[in-house]
Amino acid sequence: MSKTKSKQKAQPKKKLRQPKNAKKDAPKADRPFRSAMDDKGLYFCPLGGSEQFGVNLNLYACDGQYLAIDCGLGFADERFPGIDLLLPDPWLLEARADELKGMIITHAHEDHIGAVAHLWERFECPLYCTEFTAAVLHKKLRERNIKHAKVHILEHMIETKIGRFAVKPVSVSHSIPDTCSLLIHTKYGQFCHSGDWNLDPAPVVGSATKAAPFKQAAKEGVIAYIGDSTNAGSKGRSGSEGDVEEGLYQEFIKCKGKIAVTIFSSNIGRVISVARAAKRCGRDVGVIGRSLHRMIGCAKECGYIDDIDDFLSEEDMGYVPDDKIVMIMTGSQGEHRAALSKVSRGEHRSVSLSRGDSVIFSARTIPGNEREINAVKNNLIAGGVRVVSPRESEYTIHVSGHPCRDEIIEMFGWLKPDCVIPVHGERAQLEDHAALAAECQINSTVVPNNGSIIRLAPDQPELVDHVETGLLAVDQKRLISADHRSITQRRKLQFSGVIHVSLVMDARGELIADPKLDTAGLVDIEAGDQAIEDKIFDEILDLLDDMSWEELTDDHFVSEEVRIGLRRLCFHMLGLKPATSVHVIRV
Repeated sequence: MSKTKSKQKAQPKKKLRQPKNAKKDAPKADRPFRSAMDDKGLYFCPLGGSEQFGVNLNLYACDGQYLAIDCGLGFADERFPGIDLLLPDPWLLEARADELKGMIITHAHEDHIGAVAHLWERFECPLYCTEFTAAVLHKKLRERNIKHAKVHILEHMIETKIGRFAVKPVSVSHSIPDTCSLLIHTKYGQFCHSGDWNLDPAPVVGSATKAAPFKQAAKEGVIAYIGDSTNAGSKGRSGSEGDVEEGLYQEFIKCKGKIAVTIFSSNIGRVISVARAAKRCGRDVGVIGRSLHRMIGCAKECGYIDDIDDFLSEEDMGYVPDDKIVMIMTGSQGEHRAALSKVSRGEHRSVSLSRGDSVIFSARTIPGNEREINAVKNNLIAGGVRVVSPRESEYTIHVSGHPCRDEIIEMFGWLKPDCVIPVHGERAQLEDHAALAAECQINSTVVPNNGSIIRLAPDQPELVDHVETGLLAVDQKRLISADHRSITQRRKLQFSGVIHVSLVMDARGELIADPKLDTAGLVDIEAGDQAIEDKIFDEILDLLDDMSWEELTDDHFVSEEVRIGLRRLCFHMLGLKPATSVHVIRV
């Protein structure tokens, strides 16, 4: 590798270049615009996943033709009341739908595949993935009644032409079957999009990552490595799924009552490890959670768990003695509607845990989910349930599916890329990845933000432009922008409360009846807050008394004066400015 090195960081975001006559109120996908990606050359732009974990969406352009890689979801936090899932905004794919030649899904984890069925009808391009990923994708598309999407099966090490891109999938080990990295050839040269991977020497499902395809790519020349940064700050290696079975077995033999193991639903290797460890302990295994059943069904279709005994249904679990059952559950991230969360609250329709039972968290904590996970753990512990997490266990009960520093260094040695572009992580992980590349004497690194446009070729890779990016929120039965007014209003109501006032007045401005007052999030009558509500009621009457006859006949004036006056009063009394609405009804 060359010893010359330089580092480029993404510049502050700038607005997309818009013609002066572009309609500001038009949907982004319908607005005329131009970016550097429309020019001659090879370009890369992460539209999601390069400032946060999840919502991965990556876009490449070669002489004006586009190729998308992955389209995943993310978990919402307390900033999005009533929202569980977030998706990347695909407006740029919509705007370039005619030039979008395809979308490749590298594997079936939700942060890479979960948004496809929600968004595909917005850009309707061909879909490409390996066999197991296709099985999962077909189920997701059917659930949303999408029947006309074309899903093409990729074969490992077989090159597939997609527009101006020649794509060769390379099998890599990860915590889900049929994962692939992508070696992509263009007229400008070859680059590698790693997807998620590690160097597990003994994976439970699938084969170990082999060096040969990457070393061969190095001989041909690799202009850029666009790589997984998740564990770039972690020393050593990620470990082997083969060690998890033994670790789970050691934990199982210490348990006396029921055992629940919570995992990522897509971690088929972990399902197999749990099943084998349970069998060694003489325990049967049941599966709880719709997403788990879906993934296991796909794995059976593809022949990945043929040697595992059939799993018990939720109904059958009730007939098995407590010391003879292991339950695999969804909910490792504290998701409110997941099986483990419902069990922890005593709300699950058929499963319960009690004093003496055990719950094993066989999954990492995704940053941002700590509060939800701790809430589940606290509920369980309060009920006398023993809780075991990877940090507390003396055994290996979880390993990461992502490469740590020693593995990334090994990949650099195989590929010998001219440039490293870190993706898949928060800013800290991207910077750690770039620093590691510099230590390994990679020629250059470019650290992107979401929306950064990086020219890969011709010439040395560099940041040349920026496009707008955003998130969509899955709001029950609709998709809305993550900054939709309904969400911002919910957020405000969480912190400030609300007052609703109805005033029934005649044409002269006289009250026909006492004002109707409703408050939420401000007072608790049973706790002795009646005096506060009485002061609010008296303030309404005082405000009306201070108005002239002409002012009392103006509905807008009355409602605004009362609204402003009540917010002022609440701020003085409570330090809050509640959302306040005043309705004037004339009779």
